[in-house]
Amino acid sequence: MADPAQPLSAIESPCIGTCTLGPDGLCVGCFRNGEEIAAWLTYSPEQRRAIMQDLPVRAQRLFDDG
Repeated sequence: MADPAQPLSAIESPCIGTCTLGPDGLCVGCFRNGEEIAAWLTYSPEQRRAIMQDLPVRAQRLFDDG
């Protein structure tokens, strides 16, 4: 059994605490969609990194359209 006093490992996240989905379904703070936000803790580090690599493109698209 794991020791409950052991700290959890840090999980990399783009969250900045804004948590507002825009009309395109992306969070205006971190640029993830609702499904990605909800499942973030279940993703492997590789899955999270792949999504994070795409976030600048999503952000640019959001700002270009606005």
